[in-house]
Amino acid sequence: MAHAHESNMKRIWTVFGILSIITTVEVYFGITKPEALFLGTFLRMSLLNWLFIILTIVKAYYIMWAFMHLEGEKKSLRWSVVAPLVFLILYLCFIILIEADYIFDVFKNSHYKWIF
Repeated sequence: MAHAHESNMKRIWTVFGILSIITTVEVYFGITKPEALFLGTFLRMSLLNWLFIILTIVKAYYIMWAFMHLEGEKKSLRWSVVAPLVFLILYLCFIILIEADYIFDVFKNSHYKWIF
């Protein structure tokens, strides 16, 4: 029985380590804002923002994989849980960024002034 406890502890520390590394990378890039990523764009959005979105999706997937115990399930069940969530997260990011870009253009190119 002690062996099962030991493997669970190893699994918990492995998950903790991986999520900590990803979070540390996010915090590092958020604080330093490297010019190449901050000023570079892809589809009218900063490469740094793309990096944050990708790392956040990877963390969300890994949390589902580890804490919802999806690694032991059949592939079809895993994808039936993960695919809609990933799609909806990407869709939400897309909608928010498109709307934010529109609002920025309205305030930048019109007589309306920034009030915040």
